[in-house]
Amino acid sequence: MPKLGIIIASTRPGRVGLPVAQWIDKEARAHGGFDEVDLIDLAEVGLPFMDEPNHPRLGQYTHQHTRDWSARIDACDAFVFVMPEYNYGYNAELKNALDFLHREWRYKPVGLASYGGVAAGTRAAQMIKQVVTTLKMTPVFEAVSIPFVQQFLDDEAVFTPNEMLEGAAKSMFDELVRNEETLRPLRSA
Repeated sequence: MPKLGIIIASTRPGRVGLPVAQWIDKEARAHGGFDEVDLIDLAEVGLPFMDEPNHPRLGQYTHQHTRDWSARIDACDAFVFVMPEYNYGYNAELKNALDFLHREWRYKPVGLASYGGVAAGTRAAQMIKQVVTTLKMTPVFEAVSIPFVQQFLDDEAVFTPNEMLEGAAKSMFDELVRNEETLRPLRSA
């Protein structure tokens, strides 16, 4: 069974991404389609902005943080990006994390769990698709789009979804499992 990596894109203090990702993590584990789930917090990973001298497609990493990042991403078979929308787009930390590597992302499906105000982060989700397809990732159509995200958070910042969001998460995980299985031969070639 595949290993799922859930990447928390936001690194801001007091961010909403952490409780949303904790809920996504719980749903992924309950889904049963993944052997292992790795909750990856970009705030903890702490990648500097592009400090490798060589192009990522060469895989000639000079820094330990890049080698560690490479190993962690390489070990995953599918991903979910839990991502905010900032000014109609995705955040710089997520783009930086993607740009650090190349081969490690190829032929892996990605689900998008976006959040925000009225647009539910969908503009950021649309923009990131151009980046992930260039890395030969496959974004699945099924997504979790959370409008007015604050309505789902209690005073302790615990995310409590409604039935529609739970159904969206299940559909996204179902598609990630299907796509991972289909793409697996390309990764092992």
